[in-house]
Amino acid sequence: MDIQKELVAEYESETAKSRKMLEALPADVDFTWKPHAKSMTLGRLVTHLAETAGNWALHTLVKDKMEWTPADKPNPAPHIDKAALLAQFDKQVAEVKAALAKLPLEKWDANWKFVAGDQVWIDDSKYSVWRNWVINHLVHHRAQVGVYLRILGHPIPGCYGPSADEM
Repeated sequence: MDIQKELVAEYESETAKSRKMLEALPADVDFTWKPHAKSMTLGRLVTHLAETAGNWALHTLVKDKMEWTPADKPNPAPHIDKAALLAQFDKQVAEVKAALAKLPLEKWDANWKFVAGDQVWIDDSKYSVWRNWVINHLVHHRAQVGVYLRILGHPIPGCYGPSADEM
């Protein structure tokens, strides 16, 4: 099995499904809505979904460490433009695909860290970070977007077969 080819195919599949979920956002959706006081707003969630597939994934591939500072704290997106979000998503996914395809196999065993000052949040192999903090994280937040849309009464696309809205 060509693991690199499999990882590229999986990333392409999961980002395509994530893009379908982002495309499902209605033009009139309230991006400030959230289902619970401790939840992200819909706008922050869809931005985070796009960042996970984009900048986070790219950083995982091309860097060995990410340092977080309080200035990096995510802010709620004040205005979401769906077309701009999709364009940015497409651009970043293309960059990630290129980096993923040319990553030397031995780099998957390299250490990757995510730190905040003296605190280490992630310290694992690049491969484990890719699997858990890129692919699984992407699926997790895509599912959250689906739940948000369902609660708001909007149809959702199927990801692993048709959704109830498509049957």
